[in-house]
Amino acid sequence: MPYQLPCCRLRDGELLPDYFRPVRIICIGRNYADHAREMGHDPAQEPPFFFFKPITALARDGTFVMPSYSREVHYELELLIALEQGGRNLSLQQAKSCVGGFGLGLDMTCRDIQRQAKEAGRPWELAKGFDGSAPCTAIAPGSFDDLDSLGTMTLKRNGEVVQQSHWRDMIWSIPELLQHISHHIALQPGDLIFTGTPAGVGPVEAGDRLEARMEGFPKSLLLQITKEDI
Repeated sequence: MPYQLPCCRLRDGELLPDYFRPVRIICIGRNYADHAREMGHDPAQEPPFFFFKPITALARDGTFVMPSYSREVHYELELLIALEQGGRNLSLQQAKSCVGGFGLGLDMTCRDIQRQAKEAGRPWELAKGFDGSAPCTAIAPGSFDDLDSLGTMTLKRNGEVVQQSHWRDMIWSIPELLQHISHHIALQPGDLIFTGTPAGVGPVEAGDRLEARMEGFPKSLLLQITKEDI
């Protein structure tokens, strides 16, 4: 059965920090067909899969520091779903009721390190879970039905559009994703779900400026790329 966390809101529509303190970051892989194909995979042959980032990956200070051990860091624009309820083995209807807010985020990825890990049969943590690897907007409150008011996501790099897609282009819908995750682990109030990225992922360099927006969403994500001091 699902369990719930009471909701409180600020006047400007943001969730109070006491309401939404993320307990986990759960990331969905290859949930857009065009991205699956650009990465060399057949989207029709795979069920959804997920991985985790640590809480230390979250960042909202407007700056992204490239890890010194990587030479190929990529951006991945994603719709975020914040959960105000949780549970295990949820039905699709129960999964819908878990949604308590939305945001925009970037799954920053050390692509060279990820590639090396895959070739060696090792985990992705250094590629996906480093400090600051999940910059995101504030979370705005909203139910599953409020998704209908949100439209196309757009990411610009130095003023040029590099990613653009509607959240409806996901292979697996939000309820399907939450239901699938809940069959493996119990979802928790405070879980933050990165729902996958569309095509157009690419590298960043120090000095770049990223800007992420979504139609109908009040928050934008502005990110300055810098190098790590060694």
